[in-house]
Amino acid sequence: MQSVVPKRTSAPLGATDSLNPKLRRKQRNGVAGYAFVSGYFVLLVLFGVLPAVYAITLAFTSTGGHFVGLSNFVKTGEDFRFLPAFEHVGEYLLIWLGSLVVIVVGLALMLHSISRRVSSAFRFIFYLPGALAGAASVLVWLFMLDPTVSPWREFLSLFGFKNLGQTILPGHLPIIFAIIAFWAGAGGWIVVTYGALNNIPNELIEAAELDGAGAIQTALRVKLPLIKKWVTFMLILAFAAGTQLFVEPQLVGEASLGLISPTWSPNELAYYFAFQDNNFNYAAAISVDLLVIGLLCAAVLVFRTKLFEVE
Repeated sequence: MQSVVPKRTSAPLGATDSLNPKLRRKQRNGVAGYAFVSGYFVLLVLFGVLPAVYAITLAFTSTGGHFVGLSNFVKTGEDFRFLPAFEHVGEYLLIWLGSLVVIVVGLALMLHSISRRVSSAFRFIFYLPGALAGAASVLVWLFMLDPTVSPWREFLSLFGFKNLGQTILPGHLPIIFAIIAFWAGAGGWIVVTYGALNNIPNELIEAAELDGAGAIQTALRVKLPLIKKWVTFMLILAFAAGTQLFVEPQLVGEASLGLISPTWSPNELAYYFAFQDNNFNYAAAISVDLLVIGLLCAAVLVFRTKLFEVE
């Protein structure tokens, strides 16, 4: 019985040689990509993941390293300074995030509707305050809010403010910190939102104009829905940064000469527990509280807006 041996099919001459360079190029690009992110990955693990794991461990243990369950969370929650600190930051976040959604998105939409040359100049002007570090921006605003030296003294006098102590009363702080945050950070988000608007196909905008939509209708019914995920991304990062409020109340509190509590924000309270009471476990418990709140709020926004769904 004669066996049948299948014939080998051979690629055309030169096909292997033409595929190998493409395969090698793709492999080199893959290696280059991993090498590019490796530095960030190492830093993320060393200064992000490991400290977070250590903080979570401290939050569930005592000073001697014994597991205590939720005891640290209960004791910090019962502290008389705990709820006021979170309420202060909650008020600040409402003002800060509200201004981001309304003013930043509004300015980005306005800049997108004018000529590129003019909008680029305005984007540069808006971004300039972001060059100042957090501490420097607070010092600038302390100068601006002091009626005795501020160039806005006439404006401040309309509200009855005669000195810095009257301007930075505890009840005014959420608004003051929101103004500082907006002044320092809004420019960067305007640039990001403007970039998102540039990704909208011109055909859609032209179609809306042909249908008779004006500038405001085009912005609200065409542009805004298409950048919804970018706005969600902005809110998540701004919320996470806002809960970490520390430098601003710390410096303003020192300038107030005792009028403002040194535990005005949760981060300040954690700092007090760690370096005044020498209780790092309580401080870690507050940091885990902030982490859980941030993750829960981010999860709500992600699922409600379907942030990661590909359309």
